[in-house]
Amino acid sequence: MEFLPMILLVTATVGLTAVARHFLWPAPLLVTGVALVVAGIPGLPAFTIDSHVILTLVLPPLLYSAALDVSLLNFTRSRKHISRLGVGLVAVTAGVVGIVGYLLVPDMTLPAALLLGAIVAPPDAVSAAAIGRRLGLPRHVMTVLSGESLINDAASLTLFKVFLLIIGGTSLTVLDDLGIFVTAVLVGVLVGLVLGVVFHWIRMRIDDPVVETMLGLLVPFLAYIGAEEMQGSGVLAVVAAGLWIGFNSPKTGYAARITERPVWSAIDLLLESFVFALIGLQMKPIAEALDSSGRGVWNTVWIAVVVLIVVILIRPAFIFGTYHLSRFRSNSREQRRVRAVERASRRVESRNRPPRVPKPLGRKLLQAEPEMTWQELTVLSWTSMRGVVTLAAAAAVPVVTDSGNRVPGHDVIIFVAFFVTIGTLLLQGLTLPFVIRRLGVTDPEQDKRDREQERALLRITITESVEYLETHRDELTKTFDGPLLDRLLKGMRQRIEWQEQESRLEAQEDRQLDRRGLQYRGELRRKMLRRQRDVLVRERDKGSIDEEVMREVLKGLDAEELALDTSILHWDRA
Repeated sequence: MEFLPMILLVTATVGLTAVARHFLWPAPLLVTGVALVVAGIPGLPAFTIDSHVILTLVLPPLLYSAALDVSLLNFTRSRKHISRLGVGLVAVTAGVVGIVGYLLVPDMTLPAALLLGAIVAPPDAVSAAAIGRRLGLPRHVMTVLSGESLINDAASLTLFKVFLLIIGGTSLTVLDDLGIFVTAVLVGVLVGLVLGVVFHWIRMRIDDPVVETMLGLLVPFLAYIGAEEMQGSGVLAVVAAGLWIGFNSPKTGYAARITERPVWSAIDLLLESFVFALIGLQMKPIAEALDSSGRGVWNTVWIAVVVLIVVILIRPAFIFGTYHLSRFRSNSREQRRVRAVERASRRVESRNRPPRVPKPLGRKLLQAEPEMTWQELTVLSWTSMRGVVTLAAAAAVPVVTDSGNRVPGHDVIIFVAFFVTIGTLLLQGLTLPFVIRRLGVTDPEQDKRDREQERALLRITITESVEYLETHRDELTKTFDGPLLDRLLKGMRQRIEWQEQESRLEAQEDRQLDRRGLQYRGELRRKMLRRQRDVLVRERDKGSIDEEVMREVLKGLDAEELALDTSILHWDRA
C-alpha cells in the first residue's frame, strides 16, 4: 500500500469512528458502510496490504491491550467456561462450517473450507463487553466474554496456520495436527511468560514512564514474532505476556499506568477502524472476481447466509449442552465424594475411632466454576458477533501460498468472512441490549458491593499505613520533621473518620440524598478547576506570567482533577 493512500485511509477511519462514538453509533458498521460506498467510486486506487503485515502488526497490539485489562483471578475462576468456549466451540464451529462450505462450494477443497471455518469461528467480545458494561451485566458473565475472546483467537489462528500449511502442500496426519497444536500452545505460553517476567523485572528497576510505555508497546510484537519463529502460537504468547504484566502492574509505579492507558485505547481505536475500512474497500474487487469466476455474487451471498445461520445457531446449542453436561459431571463427582466420606466415617465409627476431619476445600471452592442461569446462558449465546480478528485473518489469506499453491475459493473465503462479520454485528450487536433488558440479566447490586469493598480496602490501607508510621516514628523523626509527621498522621486519621461517617450515612434512609450531595461537591470542585485554568490562560495571554510557569501549574491542576475522577472515595478529595 502506498504511503499517501494509507494516511488518508487512517485519517478517514479515525474521523468516522469519532463521529460514531459521539452519537453512540456502532463504529464498525459506520466505517464499513462508508468504505463500501467509497469502494464504488470509479478510478479509486486499490487498497492492498501484505497478508503477513496484517497478522504481525494488527493482531498483537489488539490482543495485548485486551489481556492487560483481564482479571487473572477471575479468568482462573471461570476457566472451565472459558476453555469450553475458547477452544471447544472454536473447533466445533470450524469443523461444522468447514463441512458446510465444502458441500456448498464445488471447487473448494476440504482444507480450504476448514480454513474458512477457522476464520469465522472466533467471536469478538469488544462490542459485547462495551454493551454489557453499559447495561450492568454480572461480572462473571463479563469475565467469560473477555476470557473467551483471548483464548478463541489463539485457537482459531492456530487452526488457521494448520489448514494453510495443508493447502500449501504439507502432508499432515491427525497426530501431526495435534503435535502442531500442542507445540504452539506450550511454546507460545512459555515465550509469553518469559517475556512478561523480563518486562516486569525491567519495569521494577526504571522510573521513567515514557520509557516504560515505549517498552510496553514493543512487548506484543516481540512476543508474537518470537513465538512464531519458534513454531509457537504468537497469539498465545501475546495473551500470556499481557495477563502476567497486567496482573503484576499494581506493583510498579503509577506514572506508567496512567500514561499507557490512553495510549492503548488510541491504538485499539486506530487498528480496529483500519481493519474494518480495509476489508470494506476490498469488497468491490472481491465481488468483481466472484462475478467473473462464474460463481456469481448472489450465489455467494446465499452461501454466506447459510454460513451465517450456522454460526449463529451453533453457539447456543454448544453453550447450553456443554454447560449442563459439565454441571452434571460436577454434581456426580461431588455426590461420589460425599458418599466416600460417609463410608469412611462409618468405618471409623465401627472401630470406635474419632472420625477424621476432611481437609478444607478452600482453594478449590475459591476457584469453583460460577453457576449461570438460563437467562445468562441465553445472553452469552447471543454474543457471537464477529469482529476484527475474523476480518484480519480473512485479509491475511494469501491468493498463493508460500509454496506456490493457490488457495481454492480465496474470493469466497474473504466474502463470506466479511458477510458473517457484518451480519452478526447487525443482527446480534444491535439487538443485544434488548435481549439483556428483556431477560433482566443485570446485577444492580454490583456497584454497591464494589463501593463497600473499595471503602473497606482503602480503610485497611490507610489504617495499616498509620500503624506503620506510628511504629517507626522514632526512626522516621531522624530524617523527617516531627510536626510534619504529626500533621500527616492527623490528616490520615481524619480520612478514616470521614469514611466511617460515609458508611453510616449510607446506612440511613436518606443515603440517596447524602450521596447526591457528595456528588455535587465533586462537581463544584471541577467548576473551580476549570475556572483556575481560565485564569491561567488569561494571565499567560496578558504576558504577566511565563508560559513554562503556567504549564507547571497546569500539571498540578490536571493531576488534581485526575485524582478527583479516579479516586476510590472522590468526595473526600473534594
